[in-house]
Amino acid sequence: MSHQLLISVAARDTRIALLEEGRLAEYCVETHLQQDPTGNIYTGRVAKVLPGMAAAFVDIGLERPAYLYVEEVADQWDDFYNFWLQGEEQEAPSRPGRRSQAPIEDLLHEGQELLVQVFRPPLGNKGARLTTHITLPGHYLVYLPTMAHLGVSRRIPDEAERTRLRALLEEIKPPEGGLIARTVSQGQVRERLARERDALMRLWKGILQKRDAASPPALLHQELKAACRVVRDLFNVDAHRIIVDDPEAHAQILEYLTSLSPWLQYQVELYNGAEPLFHHFGLDLDWSKLLAPQVWLKSGGYLVIDNTEALTAIDVNTGRFTGRDQHDETILKTNLEAAREIARQLRLRNLGGLIVIDFIDMEKPAHRDLVHRTFVEALRRDRAKTTVLPLSPLGVVEMTRQRLRDSLSQTVMQPCPCCRGRGEILAAVTVAHDLLRQLTEEAREFPGARLTVTAHSEVLAALEAEGREVFTHLSQKHQVELRLQPDPQVPRDQGRIAREWPRPKGEN
Repeated sequence: MSHQLLISVAARDTRIALLEEGRLAEYCVETHLQQDPTGNIYTGRVAKVLPGMAAAFVDIGLERPAYLYVEEVADQWDDFYNFWLQGEEQEAPSRPGRRSQAPIEDLLHEGQELLVQVFRPPLGNKGARLTTHITLPGHYLVYLPTMAHLGVSRRIPDEAERTRLRALLEEIKPPEGGLIARTVSQGQVRERLARERDALMRLWKGILQKRDAASPPALLHQELKAACRVVRDLFNVDAHRIIVDDPEAHAQILEYLTSLSPWLQYQVELYNGAEPLFHHFGLDLDWSKLLAPQVWLKSGGYLVIDNTEALTAIDVNTGRFTGRDQHDETILKTNLEAAREIARQLRLRNLGGLIVIDFIDMEKPAHRDLVHRTFVEALRRDRAKTTVLPLSPLGVVEMTRQRLRDSLSQTVMQPCPCCRGRGEILAAVTVAHDLLRQLTEEAREFPGARLTVTAHSEVLAALEAEGREVFTHLSQKHQVELRLQPDPQVPRDQGRIAREWPRPKGEN
């Protein structure tokens, strides 16, 4: 399968799209001022121990205290599968002499200093989730400095290749800690893996030196920026090329890939076309369609996706599709198409937690089994770990999907004040970022024009706060005149840009 990774960097945010066979498969947005702390390593201080919850709150310097469950404290192994392995489902570590789980109050006390890593970002009103099992991911390997374990990703199906990689890991295992061979390590030679192992060990040594010199709470290691992070985690043997529209991000990606293998740099392209990158690839994203609760299928059926506080419910309907054959075949065809599309929507919207899917009722067990197999097969492309229960006689599937980060709607939307939180609209800052991008393109295409932005006052306030540097740059480089015009009649999640040419001096 041919993959393309599109990376678009603007003044205030980075937007990343993964295309599989020309179709959008994953999409994420990261603002430059509110970066995801996942993967960051801190020296923190225990603020409070909660025996009843078997957890502790730890101050690591974020807005809200982070929390650490007892199984994530060193020498506790129950939750080894964390974010950085991203559903690669490596072999679980052996546990010789593993003791029973000790109470949290026997392991931690208030004021205690800890070296911790964020492996789940703040979600809603919850703080970040921490672990003391530090993991340092590379492109081919994951280094486990606190755990002497060697493993190979289960996503590598060939047993001969798995055996070869296990032997290589035994040869290059570090004096302390362990290694996991990621999926993209298949086919790689010993020298390349050893080179990355050395780089990860040097990184860990630097982190320890910073810890010895720092006073908690303190940030010791910050995860890669969005552009390089997605290249590390998504760029694999299936990837065809990476296209990025920012020279600085392009240089960073080249430096990172060249450190892995010089030939990889030839798969990275700096885009400098006249039209925006996403538009060039036919990805003029419409937020209302991308996040709409209703998703139409090609056959005429449709999905209804409803997010609740406890779970996500997905309903499958035949809609306009009546079929040409028997009723059972019509239902089967709709459910099969829905199974593939649901797997795509889970990735695209980054839906996590408990998910309940109500397929259309099927009387034949063979049909139910085929739909279930199709759905599980479609989920194999997902980096997040998923657990799917068998399809019930009523056509219901229960599943869980690993929460890698906030869902797309949580990232770009906010509760709507007009409906007292029962619905959502795009956040004012997201609309402002969209308008900044549009202003940049308008100024580039029509230098010297007068550009008037009409929007709700909240959007304009966000635009003024976020766009001062952009406004100055556009005025100086393209000689455009920028005006902001509030209009309470414009919906809060929209904005308009009008273009006109100023009259020559002396004309009335």
